[in-house]
Amino acid sequence: MRIRADYGVIKMSKLLLSGLLISGTIFSTQFAPSQFALSQQPVQIPRVNDVNEPPPETSTIIRTVRALVEREHISHPQFNDEMSYRGFDIFLRNIDPLKSYLLQSDIDEFMVYRDKLDDLIKVNDIKFAYVVYKKYLERMKEVMPYIHEQIDATHDFTAEEYMPSDAKEMTWAANDTELKDRIRKKIKLEILALRAEKKSEEEIKSTLHKRYRTIQNMKSQLDVDELLEMYLTSLTSSLDPHTTYMSPREQDDFDVHLKLKFFGIGATLRPDGGQTIVENVVPGGAADKDGRLKPGDLIVGVSQDGETAVVETVDMKLQDVVAMIRGPKGTKVNLHVKVGGTGDTKVYQITRDIVNLEEDAARAEIIEHGEKPDGSKYKIGFINLPSFYLDMEGARKGSSNFRSTHRDIAKIIEDFKAKGVEAIVLDLSRNGGGSLQEAIATTGLFIERGPVVQVKTPSGKVESLDDEEQLIAWSGPLVVKNSKMSASASEIFAGAIQNYSRGLIVGDPNSHGKGTVQTLLDLAQFIGSKRSQGGLKLTIQQFYLPDGRSTQLEGVSSDVILPSITAKLDIAESDLDYPIPEGKVRAQPHKDYQMVDAAMKADLQSRANKRISENADFGKLLDRIETYVRQKAEKQIPLNEEAYMARRKEYDAEKEEEEELMPKSKDRAKVFIDDYYNREVLSITCDYIDLLRKSNKIVVK
Repeated sequence: MRIRADYGVIKMSKLLLSGLLISGTIFSTQFAPSQFALSQQPVQIPRVNDVNEPPPETSTIIRTVRALVEREHISHPQFNDEMSYRGFDIFLRNIDPLKSYLLQSDIDEFMVYRDKLDDLIKVNDIKFAYVVYKKYLERMKEVMPYIHEQIDATHDFTAEEYMPSDAKEMTWAANDTELKDRIRKKIKLEILALRAEKKSEEEIKSTLHKRYRTIQNMKSQLDVDELLEMYLTSLTSSLDPHTTYMSPREQDDFDVHLKLKFFGIGATLRPDGGQTIVENVVPGGAADKDGRLKPGDLIVGVSQDGETAVVETVDMKLQDVVAMIRGPKGTKVNLHVKVGGTGDTKVYQITRDIVNLEEDAARAEIIEHGEKPDGSKYKIGFINLPSFYLDMEGARKGSSNFRSTHRDIAKIIEDFKAKGVEAIVLDLSRNGGGSLQEAIATTGLFIERGPVVQVKTPSGKVESLDDEEQLIAWSGPLVVKNSKMSASASEIFAGAIQNYSRGLIVGDPNSHGKGTVQTLLDLAQFIGSKRSQGGLKLTIQQFYLPDGRSTQLEGVSSDVILPSITAKLDIAESDLDYPIPEGKVRAQPHKDYQMVDAAMKADLQSRANKRISENADFGKLLDRIETYVRQKAEKQIPLNEEAYMARRKEYDAEKEEEEELMPKSKDRAKVFIDDYYNREVLSITCDYIDLLRKSNKIVVK
């Protein structure tokens, strides 16, 4: 897990300026590292391990969350036995997802609560969460010596043994003997994985000892706010995947990501065996300007300006290290650093400052590709857009330079036009959503006024949200790069462009399929508290495209489909627990720009298919996809070394998934990744320009 100090978790929905409506990103830590804000001085939060009951204010939070959910959720639900059953199962899965610690006897003891969680929540009682988590910590403490023993043990890698590939298919261990056998096999599998990476036996043992010490340390340091968030979210997400409770820290993090700026030092940190290591220094941030902190440095202590006490960070939870580093602009923090992770400790005093998250903003590049009839190359403007963002506070205050998606893209388009760009590719392939308002405003840059999205309230009322601007910033060829990770607000944009026949959608067969709208409610406002009480992200509406179709579950289909691994990943809305059903409303009249039609799509797909069939890289990709699908269907992973290595040599499905979902930082920093896939997107764009020119839809100089 990699954690960027000072900055918000990229897993929540984004605010709409008017009414706090939000249209959210995929709620899965798979899509982004956990990241934490540096805004206010930290409040010491009790550990679950150190208390027997939740803090007094917990009852008020629970009561407020329950009331808001029952009154405002799109389905007007009641906390009942069905919700209790679902929440029970989700919570246990979140606590021990690999069924590595709890026993069946523990689950049997918990079963008395299975149909009572709804009754307990009505009296503000969450003792079930504490009972389960404390038992989990107890079991972990009991088996941890055996885990470390197995790391050092001699294993028989010639035995024909297997490990289930899907923990959901596993039962809970019946007894201690069965649990230890499961642990033994799990350690064997981890040893094999490290051997496949050419690690020495000493490196393997060191890595695994460190890994499990870190796991135990992190789990034992879970605080009461985090447990409350996990438990309430287990209950609320039994209604739909996007209704969640956010702890105060999580709520702060959310706001940071929406603004694309924060106050802090600007560094990416990661935990490593109880240590805190600098992974990256954010360009333009305070640490970057200071110049001393480097990747690979070890932060061993933190002290505040004007204070002599140094707090050692060894075995400290990363979130707490970050909380000590954070602070307002202009204040100072002292980092006690071992340069390169070794040697003497040096003290770096760094003044906290504003850090802009440019990697998460719209960024552009002009690329020359293909060949025009006169032999010259096409100039294509490529825009990478990871989210639809909005500095809501700046907009509210009427700031002249507040940050927003449509303002940034409008500037990019003006630059493109000045430099003679002939087509624009807007990359939404990793855009998990964002501000609904910004999705509408950005769509308006490419169409004249008209409906962009329709929203349906719990009462059944349907409202059309329109672009009111008559002017178009870009009337030329537009290609939208789409994937199964394109969700929510990005689906609104792509769906509207497709409905208007305004541009071409290229990529995976379908986008993510999230067609619901959330609102973020600040609980402190309902409770009447001056101190943050966290927030409730609540599903209150469903959205529909101008033609009346919902993007829920099915998403937006691509006009030209390219092969990819992401299309085969179980990451769509339909793969989540308890998604809201799709629906349809009446279509709204809207203009047809006739810049895409069935014949054109068929022609473009045929040309792309021909190039793909002749491209060796795509051939290798198709082989990987075939092997991935086959390995994914396998129920067991061999623990025989020869069989395991043969499987890994053929293909490493787990590594492929990780690379797809968590791209390397060097790739995140690029606007355009020059690979065979993106070059094919550009080739399709050139073909598209050619067809538009031949049909007299555009004039190419």
